[in-house]
Amino acid sequence: MKSAFPLLLSALLVLTGTNRVIAADQTHADILMVNGAVYTMDSGRRWAQAIAIANGRIVFVGTDQDATKYAGSLTKLVNLNGKMVLPGFIDSHIHPVQGALEEQACYLGDFEKAESIDKTITEYAQAHKDLDWVIGSGWSLPIYGPNGPKKEALDKLVPDRPAFFISQDGHSGWANSKALEKAGINSFSPDPPNGRIERDADGRTPSGTLREGAVELVEKVAPHPTEDQERQAALDVQKKLNKLGILAVQDASVGESTLKTYAALDDANLLTMRVSACMTLHPEKGPQQIETFKEWRSKYDGDLLSARAVKIFSDGVVETKTAAMLDPYVGGDAKDIGILNYTPGQLKWFATKLDAAGFQIHTHAIGDRAVRCALDALETAQKVNGKTNKMHHIAHLQIVHPDDIPRFRRLNVVANFQPYWAFSDKYITDLTVPILGEARMKQNYPINSVFRSGAFVVAGSDWTVTTANPLEAIQVAVTRCGIGETADKVFVPEERVSLPDILSAYTINGAYLGHWEKEIGSLEAGKSADIIVLDKNLFEVSPFDIAKTKVIWTLFKGREVYRDPEFP
Repeated sequence: MKSAFPLLLSALLVLTGTNRVIAADQTHADILMVNGAVYTMDSGRRWAQAIAIANGRIVFVGTDQDATKYAGSLTKLVNLNGKMVLPGFIDSHIHPVQGALEEQACYLGDFEKAESIDKTITEYAQAHKDLDWVIGSGWSLPIYGPNGPKKEALDKLVPDRPAFFISQDGHSGWANSKALEKAGINSFSPDPPNGRIERDADGRTPSGTLREGAVELVEKVAPHPTEDQERQAALDVQKKLNKLGILAVQDASVGESTLKTYAALDDANLLTMRVSACMTLHPEKGPQQIETFKEWRSKYDGDLLSARAVKIFSDGVVETKTAAMLDPYVGGDAKDIGILNYTPGQLKWFATKLDAAGFQIHTHAIGDRAVRCALDALETAQKVNGKTNKMHHIAHLQIVHPDDIPRFRRLNVVANFQPYWAFSDKYITDLTVPILGEARMKQNYPINSVFRSGAFVVAGSDWTVTTANPLEAIQVAVTRCGIGETADKVFVPEERVSLPDILSAYTINGAYLGHWEKEIGSLEAGKSADIIVLDKNLFEVSPFDIAKTKVIWTLFKGREVYRDPEFP
């Protein structure tokens, strides 16, 4: 279609010479973008050329020619020169404040060798002699193998005080001897419920690596962030996410301190993204938690903050054999099937009660047994309480038994995938294949199969576990290759997804998950102007170059929250 941009510019110049027009009167636009590739993500997945914004809302989406009537003397006219426009990205599983706090401490997520980690810890400890503890996160499991790092190694790096580092995936911890002593962990300590203390060759002495529930033994005695630190982390992470085009998130695990942080920013009109916060259920705290969640919902639910979801950690992760599997891990006995943090009966009880109380349920499930138990629990809740539109969802879904894929659509359960994980990295090749075997590898991250079943699919990053950049995850989703890899390394090729499908997961589907679909997720008149501009059209670049595309302009409710220096 021929652009009417020259005509529009002429009309704007004429209007400028007449009586002044108040752009915010909805007759004329505050911002008018023209000459673009606007992918609306509406129900028809239609394309447009122009989009007009007034009072923070979209008032027009259509052709350049029809857009001329929205140009007034105060209108900011933006010639996109063919650049792509999308609704703001929605990350449906991320840990924003926690992730920002991790990056402020001793962060190890950028390293692939133990030597680099040792150097970073040593330098951090020397530079922060005032700290009572040395705390950090991000160490990669493949670096240290299936048994994890040793306390003696950390003792050498930090000999004078407790030191504790959470792994990159958040399911393991590395403690030095002083940290173990502070937590009361010794040769006589039993494994805690839903956790494991790794032992030395004698089978008794704690090695320094802790799994799942055992991590909490140290976390309980370690220092926690202050209110000021959490507030600054929240402000910092918004800038990071806005730069990536992310304008709405589901924070996948929060306590009251993080709710307070979000609520304070919301009340002060300082949030530049919508937040759906998932309050974390703890197995050991019992049923009374539901009443606490009700109190928090009433206290903290606000304008841009939603406190109406509850997070359930159903199992662990494959790499440490804590993911709950239907069949034993390779080389294990019949009991070597991982850890369910809740019995099937407990999970059904909590799901039924939370659903009845009006909460959305967000379940972490990695192994196929955990996935099945989560589906069973949500099915029970549905039978007891009736069908609802709460958009209950199951996150991660690394291994899904083929028999359970149709159940997502049948039960109206949302599949919440982390697409960036779906390629053959060292977690897959070094830690997963040896304990799952080749046959079960075909069931890894069945994103396309779930899409094709007709189920509702959303996407998230689980940052800081992996990159928060949606464009990198989108590339992996459509190629099933790592960034920089070529088509000869495709991981389970039949699970590659189409570009329109994965874009829907990051936009309109995510909006439905957060119950924001009337406000965001698609570019339609009447919705909030939560909009991003990309420097290239994703449909015109190679699938292997999607990650090279950049977000160059981000608008939240019509207000600029990020602009690339090179964008005019």
